[in-house]
Order: sequence, then structure tokens, then C-alpha cells
Amino acid sequence: MMMDRSATAQAPFAGSAPAAQHAGSTAAWCAVPRCTIRFEKCADGCKIHCDCEDQLGCATLQNLCRSLSEGMCSCACTKNGICVCQCNFCFCSCTCEATATGVCITCRSGDKECCKLTQACCACLAECCQTGCSCTLCFGGVPVCCGCC
Repeated sequence: MMMDRSATAQAPFAGSAPAAQHAGSTAAWCAVPRCTIRFEKCADGCKIHCDCEDQLGCATLQNLCRSLSEGMCSCACTKNGICVCQCNFCFCSCTCEATATGVCITCRSGDKECCKLTQACCACLAECCQTGCSCTLCFGGVPVCCGCC
């Protein structure tokens, strides 16, 4: 369930790397739980809901988040293997809490401008997801789940 570190040693666009290894795509080098991802704006930022259909996927997701959630939260959306959007919530305080079916990640900022930026990222990710993109959620650059709306 953890990623293969050998793939991270290559530059994303170096040599004859397959399309699946481009920035934001994790299909070639890791296995993470599949889930339904939902993005929601809130008053001081956004919430990312990740829900798994099975108990094993849910437990794996919660364990990955528990061990990695101290790192920066980011999300990448891909369509046909190409990264179309990647948002890094480096300007937020992100917390992760377990839910009955997965996790809820809340990214908040006390700064008014950063809050607007967080909400804009949330809207962009939601639109990408709703139009058929696959999303990969990461903590500290390590994928914890992938899925679509």
C-alpha cells in the first residue's frame, strides 16, 4: 500500500518516462485506496471529504492520513494521464479527522487573502473532479487516496 521510492528518483519529464509518471500522476508507482472525493467551501477555507466503499480501504486511508497528515496537503487532478490541475495548500493549516467512511480534511487560513485563495483552489478542484478528472490527495507529497466525484 506504500509507494515505490525508486520512481521518485527520476525527474517527472526525464528521458522516456511514461505518461503515467508525469507530475501529479501516481498510477505508475503506488497503490492507495480508491474513494469518492468531494470538495466543499467553508467560511475560513475548504473541506475535502474522502469516502471509501469498503472497510479495508477506509482503514487504510485513515492509517495513511494518521501517519502522514503532518505534511503539506496537496491534490492533483488528471485527465487521460495528464495533470490538469495541482493545488498545494501550503498557506493553510490542514487537519484530518476520521469519519465513518473515510476522512475529512479541513484546510483553513486566518488570513483573508489566503482564505480566498484556498476557496478558489477548492472550486477549481471540484470543477475538475465533476468533469471527469481523477484526483489524487497527498500529504507531504505522498499519495493517501485517489478517486473521483
